[in-house]
Formats: sequence, C-alpha cells, structure tokens
Amino acid sequence: MSELEGIVLGHRDGHGFVQRSDGEPDVYLSPQEMRAVLHRDRVRVRIIRYDRKGRPEGRVIEILERRKAPIIGRLLHENGMWLVAPEDRRYGQDILVPKNATASAAAGQVVAVELTEPPSMYSQPVGRVTEVLGDIDDPGMEIEIAVRKYEVPHRFSPDTLAQAAALPDKLRSADLKHRIDLRDVPLVTIDGEDARDFDDAVYCEPHRSGRGKSAFVGWRLLVAIADVSHYVKPGEPLDQDAYERATSVYFPRRVIPMLPEKLSNGLCSLNPDVDRLTLVCDMLVASDGEVQAYQFYPAVICSHARLTYTEVAAALSNTRGPEAARREAVMPHLLHLHEAYRALLKARQRRGAIDFETTETQIVCDENGRIEKIVPRVRTDAHRLIEEAMLAANVCAAEFIAQAEHPSLYRVHEGPTPEKRTTLQNYLRSLGVAQSVSDEPTPGEFQALAETTKDRPDAAQIHMMLLRSMQQAIYTPQNSGHFGLAYAAYTHFTSPIRRYPDLLVHRVIKAILGRKRFHLASGELAEPVARVRKGGRLAKSQVQEQEHWDAAGVHCSTNERRADEASRDVEAWLKCRYMREHLGEEFSGTVSAVTSFGLFVTLDALYVEGLVHITELGGEYYRFDEARQELRGERTGIRYTIGARVRVQVSRVDLDGRRIDFRMVREGEGERLLARGRAGRREGTSPSASDALAAVQAEDRGHKRAAKAAKASTSRGGKATKPRKASAAEPGGTARQSSTGGRTSSAAKSSRTRRSG
Repeated sequence: MSELEGIVLGHRDGHGFVQRSDGEPDVYLSPQEMRAVLHRDRVRVRIIRYDRKGRPEGRVIEILERRKAPIIGRLLHENGMWLVAPEDRRYGQDILVPKNATASAAAGQVVAVELTEPPSMYSQPVGRVTEVLGDIDDPGMEIEIAVRKYEVPHRFSPDTLAQAAALPDKLRSADLKHRIDLRDVPLVTIDGEDARDFDDAVYCEPHRSGRGKSAFVGWRLLVAIADVSHYVKPGEPLDQDAYERATSVYFPRRVIPMLPEKLSNGLCSLNPDVDRLTLVCDMLVASDGEVQAYQFYPAVICSHARLTYTEVAAALSNTRGPEAARREAVMPHLLHLHEAYRALLKARQRRGAIDFETTETQIVCDENGRIEKIVPRVRTDAHRLIEEAMLAANVCAAEFIAQAEHPSLYRVHEGPTPEKRTTLQNYLRSLGVAQSVSDEPTPGEFQALAETTKDRPDAAQIHMMLLRSMQQAIYTPQNSGHFGLAYAAYTHFTSPIRRYPDLLVHRVIKAILGRKRFHLASGELAEPVARVRKGGRLAKSQVQEQEHWDAAGVHCSTNERRADEASRDVEAWLKCRYMREHLGEEFSGTVSAVTSFGLFVTLDALYVEGLVHITELGGEYYRFDEARQELRGERTGIRYTIGARVRVQVSRVDLDGRRIDFRMVREGEGERLLARGRAGRREGTSPSASDALAAVQAEDRGHKRAAKAAKASTSRGGKATKPRKASAAEPGGTARQSSTGGRTSSAAKSSRTRRSG
C-alpha cells in the first residue's frame, strides 16, 4: 500500500484524519492509531485498506513533527492525580501533570500546558503548566482561551512596540513630498458606531463636460485609503508582526489588531480634523454605473467628519430632518454619493452579481462581557453605498495591477466544483424547480434562480443551497476572477490597517506608479524587467518570485480562516453561556440545516442555533435524502426540510463542547408529560427511559396492527379510508413550511465585513 505525509486532524469522538497536501481525500485514523499522536502532529502514514465507499484508512508509521504550541485546558485533580483536560476536544487525551509542575494553578482553573513527554500506544502525554489564565468565569476568559487555542498572535514583539513608539505623533513636512494635497476636499468617513480604526474616506461630486444639463456625464468618486505602507516597511519588525497575524481578529468587545494601536487607531486611522496620508483611487463613474476612467495617486487629506451608518441613513431618508440639518455642510456630497451608488447598483444588476438578502446579527454584551441580547443588524443604503464604493475601488486596483502585469494577490472566488454543481442540479430537480444551472454556471444564473424562487415557500432552503454550492474566497496570485461579484479581476485594496493582502496591494500600486517592480522576497523596488524571456519560459528569478507570492496567498488565506474560527468559537461560547439561562424554555424556530444525524434549528427570538438530534424526532426510522436535503420518516412520511417551522425546547447546553441541544415539542405534549409525571408520582415511581422506549414500541405495534386491519378490510371488499398526511398540529407531525423562513446567521458579524467580498 502507498505511503504519504500529512497533518493529523483529531475528532472529538476519538478517531482522526490525516490531511493530505495534494488535495486527495483525507486518510482515516482509528481511535487506536490516534493514541500515539495528537491533533496537528505531522506524520507519515501507510494506507492499509479502503472502505466500501473507497475512502482510505491508514496506519501511522512515523511521527515527523510534534506540534510545539501550548495546549489550553482545565486543570483537574482526580484520584490524587493532576491532569489537564484540553479545551479543544480534538486532542482526544487528557494530559498528566506531575505534582511539582502545576505552577501556582488551582484545580478548575484554565491553564496552558507544554508537553514534556508525548503520548504513545501505552501511555498518556505528560506536561507542565506554563501559564495560568484564571478561572473559567472570569470576564473575557473565552477570548483568552480562543487566541491560544487557535494560536492567534496576540502580543507584539518588543522590537515592534519600540518601532511604533518611535514614530511621530503627527505628520511632518517630509511626509507630504510628492503627494496631492486634498485637505480642502470634504472627504468623510462612514462606519459603525463602535468602529475605532477608519481605513477609508469618500467624496463624490457631479462630473460635467461642457455647459447645460445635457453636459452631465456622471460622478467623480474619490476613495481615499490609509497609506499604511508609508509607515510599515518590508522586513522591519512592524511588517514581520503584521505578516504573522495577516489580519485583525474581531471579538465581541475586543479586537486583536494587526498593527499596534499607535498606527491602527492613530497615525493610519483617518480620524476627523487631522491630516493623514492616503492612497487615493480617483474614479469617473458614468450615469450607467460603469467606471469609465480612474487613477491612483498618493495624497494628504483631512477628514471633514466622522459619520455613522445610522445618521447617514437617517439624513438620506429625510433630507429636511434633524440629522440632515446637523450635517448640512456635507449633505450635498452625501446626496451625490447616494446617486452614484444607485448607478453602481444598476451596473451590479446588469453584471448578474449574486446578492442574497440575509439577516446578520449583532451580539450586545454587558459590562462583564456576557451576552445581554442578540439583535438583527439592519442593513441600510448607508451600508450599501459604502460597499459599492469600496467594490469599485477594489476592481480598479485589480485592473491596474493586471494591466501592468505585476505579480500581486487577487481575491479569487471560484464557482461551484463539478461535484457541488451536480448536487445542486439534482436538488433543484428534486424540488421541481423548472430553472436550473448549466454545466458552466454563471453568477447571473444564480441570481436569476434566487429571483424566480423568492416567492416559493421553500425559498429559504433553495437560497441556502445556492450559497453552499459555491467555494470559499481565497488570496492567490493567479487571477481567476470573483464568481459571486461577477468580476473578471478583483483584489482587496481598501483595508490595509486590518488586512495584510491590502498592504501588499498598496506596495505593488506604488511601485507601478514609480515605474518600478516590487519584489516580495526582498521587499526591494527594482527596475521592471521583461516578464517572459525567449521561448516563453519564465526566468528562474521570476519563478522564485511567483513561489513567494503563492506562499503569501496561502498564508493570508489560512490566517483569515483561523481568525474566523477563533471569532466563531468565542461567539459560540457566549451563546452557550447565554442559553444556560434558558434551559427548559420553549421557542419557535426555523430549520437551518438538515444532516443525517439531525436538524439544526435557529430560534426566532434569540437568533441562536442548536441541534435537534435524530433520536429526538420520535420513535421511528428517519432516512436522510441528500438530494432534497430532508429527513423523512419511513412509517409516517413526516418530512423535515430547511426552512421548516418548528417548536423546540432547550434541553442541554454543553459549554465545553460549544453545543446547544434542543428537543422537538409538539402540540399537547406538555400536558401529556405533566399528566404522566403526576401519575408516576401517585404511584410512587417515575417513568424510566426503558419504560418510555417500551411505550413508543407499543405505539408503533399499534399503528402496524391498525394498518394490517385496514388492509384486510379492503381485501374483503370493505372501504378503507385513505390516511391523511400528518400536519404540524398532529402529534408526530412536522412543522408547516414557512413562506418567510430565511436562514438567519447565528454569528455576530462585525460591521467591517461590509467593505468587500
């Protein structure tokens, strides 16, 4: 059998997988094989067999590299022994800690432990406590756990802090050389109320050619982006720390920034009434929404106002209201910006860009960092106009770089894989949707499908399947376009304070403006060279440079996923803590996902998602139909699909596992359970689990006897009554399909995500 290398990915159930670097299917490791390895170890395995579905199973033959990062967990004292139960269940084994290696930690506290002896087939891993984080109930502990659990860099190096401290507090005259002075242009920032770093400022005015009303040709749109590259130079400590982080990480009430605060909230932040250095994308937007011309140049600006989405939306909706009066000086420019946005929106619709309306949520925390409430985030024209302005600038940046044939990082979003496309086609066919997607689908087909199905009762599940069929966006030097936004070329240019790829794009643009070439490996600017040498082959130096850009794309994409996982982990912890206060309560909800093991339901009132395990659906066998994305009861024909309306009870909350369990509640069930409980108390006993199972089995036998009797009656000439379909009002029936049951995002997303695709 073949041998291969890869990274071990543990599973909370004890088994694991080896993630291969060649993109082939992961190799399964049995619980026995996982005893000698830990999550994230690098190993060599031999494939020993294939299961009936052709999936490989392996045996570990060599451990190439042990993961050296500390493991976070709870320190426990059991049977006279100290051990650490890892917070990340994928590690699968508790870590023994000698009595003299517990530092100052007390039982029950959260600690970081470093391995001193790795696990083997016959022994547990041994370690020592290196850091005591505190008690599990301490405010902010969930964030302290997450940054270590996902290895998010959260401390700047001393060299970085020293370099940041040495930077000036305000602009110097030398900083203004070779820059366009735009300080008299009334640029403004528009962000959320809780924003602290301001990457971008905007300004818009009508553009005319000649005289008279007929001379109007469009709008001049300025998008000024903080010039972080002026302060963060390649190879310096600031740059090294920024590259390691690759992105800022946003948690409720806290941010782990990519750059020190002096830069992110100070020198680089476009705060109002202070001079700031920027890189400007100056665009001419035609009346049909197409960008007819653009140019990039370094500039110095002075933001004339710090506006919020709420006040801009209020001012645009009522131009004679108090918000408009308070911002009288900039109102004409906001109105022009709104007009340009509507033109850009028309161009977006003509492109066929995908635009599904989903409900985002926001977590509101109390002073202790616990969830106070979860509210839907209202998306207004103020959000959309900034989004369209940023998209236009990003597209111009991508086109500018592509025309110069300079290597860079693009933001690539590819369409469905052949497998996902086939699954989607089968799904649409099973629902009887007349329109489908072609073998080479376009964004317009997806948007058309969303439009034609929006009034169907199952619109929510159709739109969810459309979203799930698409791939994740990544950073890569190979420009393959952006499927969702329907752009031939797209990059990230507008957020260099919080995203390293944007900083790289700024360096590339400035190099092109200076008729130079930016070399990623050395960080130097050199004279441009011919891209392709004789014979059509790249020079060795160009091949090496391409490899560096490939590695940078993988690094930035990986760390973006890491930041998302850490944010979701914290939000899940907070939601579990929140739902512990609602144990036993009943809520209405919508089925947001269907799997072979149960249903995920999002609660209407709380915007929290939990699992209804298949064992909670009743005493019969449910078959999972992957094509229809539904669970169907074999005896009753009850169906549970995405978008179905149900009523559930919060039955269990697992804080360590970040899991919320629901049980299905049917009409009249509460009264029956109370009556059964009273009867049990009268008899001095309570019904056991085995008694409940016996009752369900007896009920099943009763149904079967009734069905046989009806069949026998029919065969003797009697008239049998056709059984009617179970409804939501009947015991054992599924909930009615909702005509408005769109899936609600359970993750609280920061307002930062409105900037780009």
